[in-house]
Amino acid sequence: MSHISANELKTKGVAAIEAMLALHSEAVVSVRGKDRFVVMDIAQYNYLRECELDAALAETRADIKAGRVVEESADAHLSRLDKLV
Repeated sequence: MSHISANELKTKGVAAIEAMLALHSEAVVSVRGKDRFVVMDIAQYNYLRECELDAALAETRADIKAGRVVEESADAHLSRLDKLV
């Protein structure tokens, strides 16, 4: 992953990001020598978000298959949560 300094971003603006993303899918913005942020094209972000949601769905399906779920009404759920605190 390539780096853009905060100073470069300050002087060149969005053009610095566009130039970096033309070569790489992501760029790290460093502030005072420390990595602080990651910037990417919105299409890359949407792809990563979709992967995250697919992983959550797979985890949920595995929990259901393994019986790690509780089926109850909203009132029963709140009552059970009250007992936990």
